[in-house]
Amino acid sequence: MKTDVEELTPTRVKLTVEVPFDELKPNLDKAYKEISQQVRIKGFRPGKVPAPLIDKYVGRGAVLQEAVNDALPELYGRAVEETEIFVLGQPEVEVTELDDGSQFAFTAEVDIRPKFEVPDYDGIEVVVDDAEVTDEQVDETVGNLRERFASLTTAERAVEEGDFATVDLVAKVDGEEVEDASTTGYSYEVGSKSAIEGLDEALVGLSAGEDKTFTGTLVGGEHAGEEAEITVTVQSVKVKNLPDLDDEFAQLASEFDTIDELREDVRTRLGRQVKLQQLSEARDKALEALLEKIDIPLPEKVVEEEISRRNQQLEQQLQMAGMSKEDYLKDEEKSEEEFDTEVADAARLAVKGGFVLDQLAVQEELNVENEELSEYVVTQAMQMGVAPQQLAEYLTQNNQLPAIVSEVLRSKALNLVVEHVTIKDESGNVIDVEAVQRELNGETADAEAADDAEAAEAAGAETAEAGESAEETPAETAEAAAEEAPAAEAKDDDAK
Repeated sequence: MKTDVEELTPTRVKLTVEVPFDELKPNLDKAYKEISQQVRIKGFRPGKVPAPLIDKYVGRGAVLQEAVNDALPELYGRAVEETEIFVLGQPEVEVTELDDGSQFAFTAEVDIRPKFEVPDYDGIEVVVDDAEVTDEQVDETVGNLRERFASLTTAERAVEEGDFATVDLVAKVDGEEVEDASTTGYSYEVGSKSAIEGLDEALVGLSAGEDKTFTGTLVGGEHAGEEAEITVTVQSVKVKNLPDLDDEFAQLASEFDTIDELREDVRTRLGRQVKLQQLSEARDKALEALLEKIDIPLPEKVVEEEISRRNQQLEQQLQMAGMSKEDYLKDEEKSEEEFDTEVADAARLAVKGGFVLDQLAVQEELNVENEELSEYVVTQAMQMGVAPQQLAEYLTQNNQLPAIVSEVLRSKALNLVVEHVTIKDESGNVIDVEAVQRELNGETADAEAADDAEAAEAAGAETAEAGESAEETPAETAEAAAEEAPAAEAKDDDAK
C-alpha cells in the first residue's frame, strides 16, 4: 500500500492511498460469503452459491462495492498510522480508482491537529485570589445552617413578605382552565420571586380564605409564553421561626457542644474550600499563560462542533430550569451577538488548550498507569453518585476509555505546567501547590482511604485491561469549582 499526504491547510490534509488489488482478496471472499447468504438461486442452499453465479445474477460490481466498503476503514486506519498524523473527526473519502484485478485507490480529506512544539514554560508567573475566609462568610454559612432548622407556625394575620403561604392556583387562558398551570396546597415563600411573575405582589395583604386574580405569563407547559388570568387563594399564612444561635443550636445541628466550636469548624471547612478554589484558579491561569505563548491555527470544523456542543448544553440546562434563552440573556445583560462571540471565543480557547496539552503529553512522554485510570473512575463515580464498578463497566462497554485516557493525560500535562509556574496570591505570597495539596489531602485521607482503596480495586478490575490498550483520542477537559450552599428546609410546627 502506498500513501501520499498533501497539506491542504495547516489543519487539513488529503491522503491519496493506492492499494494492490490482491490486498482486497479477504474482503472479496467475505463479500461473496455474505451475498451468498442473501441470494436465492434454485438448486443452491443459502451460503452455498458459487462466486461465478453471484457475478452472473448479482453482478461483480455489487461484490466489489461490498468489498471496498468493508476494506476502507482498515485501509484508512493503516494510512493514518503510517503517515503519523493526528486526525480529528471523520474523513471525507472518495474512491478514485477501482480496476478489477489490478488496483484500488481512494482519497481521504480530514482535519488534523496542527504540528507545533510547546515552548519552555519555566518562569511563567500567575496571580490568584487570596485564600481568605471572612467573618461574613462564616456568618452566612452558619445562617444557611440555621435556616435548615427553622420551623413554621400559623399566623392569624394577612400575608407579609417573608411568610410561607399555602395557596391554591387556578390559571385560565381565554376562559379555559389550564390544568398543568393550576395546583392546590402549594407552599410558597412570599418574596422569593421563584414562581410566576406577579404572584408575590398578589399575595401580600391577603388573609386565609381570601383570593385575588392577576394576569401573568405562563413559563411552562402547553401554553408557555401566553398571558393567563391567575386566581390565587390563600389557605393559611405561616411565619418562619429561626432558632437562637447558641450552644443548644450547635448541639442540635452538629456534633459540637458549643456555638464557638461550630463556627470554628465552619471556618475550617470554608478554608479548605477557598484553597481548592485557589488551586483550580492556579491551574486555569497557568494554562491561560501558556496558551498566550503559543499561536497555532485551529480547524474550523472542530471549533464549530465545540460551539454547537456548548450551545446544546446551555439549551438543556435552560430547559431543565424552565427558562428561555431570551430570559437568560436578559438576566446576563447580554445581546445575542455578545453571547455568540463569548461562546465562540471560549470554544476556540478550549480546542487550543486541548491541542497544547496533547502535544505537551507527547513531548514529555507522559503515559497513564492503570492505577491513575482507576483513581479517575473512582473520583468521577463519587461525583456522580454511582458505584465505581458500575461506571467502569459503562465506560468499557461504550468504548469511552480512550477518551478517559486522553483526559487523564491532559490533566497530567497541566499538572506539569503548574509545577513549573510561580504562583502568587494577591497579597504577594508564593503558593507552594504541592504543600497545599498535601495539606488538603491530609484532612480527608484517614476518613476516605479505606473506601477509596476498595472502590479503586473494583474499578481497576474493570479498567485495567482495557486501559492498557486504549489509544489517545482528543477529549474535552472542563474543570470548575462549585460552592455548596445548604438548602433551606423549614419544619412545620403545626404538623406536630
